[in-house]
This record gives sequence, structure tokens and C-alpha cells, in this order.
Amino acid sequence: MKAFGVISTTALFLILGMTFPAFAQEEHHQQEAKPEKQQEQAKPAKQEQQQQAKGQQEQKQQQQQAKPARQEQQQQAKGQQEQQKQQQQQAKSSRQEQQHQAKGQQHEQAQGQWAHNGQKDSRGHEYNENRFGREHHARFQEHGGRYYDGRREYSYGGYWFYAAAYPAWFYREDVYFIMGADGLWYAVAYDDPSLTLEVDIS
Repeated sequence: MKAFGVISTTALFLILGMTFPAFAQEEHHQQEAKPEKQQEQAKPAKQEQQQQAKGQQEQKQQQQQAKPARQEQQQQAKGQQEQQKQQQQQAKSSRQEQQHQAKGQQHEQAQGQWAHNGQKDSRGHEYNENRFGREHHARFQEHGGRYYDGRREYSYGGYWFYAAAYPAWFYREDVYFIMGADGLWYAVAYDDPSLTLEVDIS
């Protein structure tokens, strides 16, 4: 019986001795398998991050490539705007020049109705081209000149001129005085000879 106990105990130790290393080995294999599984699970996450990083780089490159194109478009648009401004300014200058020429022609045509040098009015005031006419224009102030005998008078060419009332353009425009072929005196706007005002002389 004692021998049976020893055998059974020995057998038990043998069984335990054989299973323990197998169990330990199996546990070791499981531990080794875990990092592999973790690595396998980590691989797709890394690949996804790499793809995202790659996508961001490509996006940046596209934006950088698009920048010069946008700048070029902006410069072209700016150039077109400047060109349009220049064309508008040229057209405006051309219109002003045409208007000025037309006014000069009007003045030349009107010369036929103006007095000639040395001609006198009904009261003996002489028209002299050295003191009167288009080349002798001036600007007058609303409260300038003198207030005499209940009227506003302006000195010009050695005489005092006056009117019952002065239109607004008289103070806005350069004005010259001239005698008409009819012997009457007129104030004429330098830039627009169609603006005339009959005046008296004292």
C-alpha cells in the first residue's frame, strides 16, 4: 500500500510536471500572439493616418498651385480695370476738347455781332480790344466791386459796369465784357459764350 501511495504520488508529480510546462508554454504563446494582434490592429490605424497625412499634403500642394493662378487672374482683372479707366479718361478729355472747340467756334461766329476796335456806344464810351474782349477775362465776387446809387458795380477796362440783377453763372465763371455791334455792352462767360448778360456802363 505504501508502494501504491509512492507510485501514485510520483505519477501525480509526473502528470503535473508535464502539464505545467505545457500550460506555461501555451500562456507564453498567447502573450506573444497578443502583440502581433495589437500590431495587426495598429497597422490599419497607421495606414489611415498616413493616408490622411498624404491627403493633406496633396491638398496643400493643390492650394499652393492654385495661388499663382488666382494672383494672375487678379492682376489681369486689375489691368483690365486700369485700361477701362484710361479709356474713360481719354473719352472724357476728347469730349472736353470737342466742347472747347465748339465754344471757340461759337465765339468766332459771334464776333460778327460784336463791335470793332474804336467803335463807340451811344454815350461815347469807346470799345478798345486792348482792354475788352475774350483775352481780358476776370472772375467777380458777389460782394465785390462797389455798391453805388443802389446797385452793385464792377470795375473793368477803366469803366464801371452794372446790371439790374446778376445771374448765378456771373459769379461762377470767368467773365469778359464786350460791346455789341448794336452799341450795347455785354458780360460774356469765358467758357460758355452762350451765357451773356446785358450790362450798363457808367
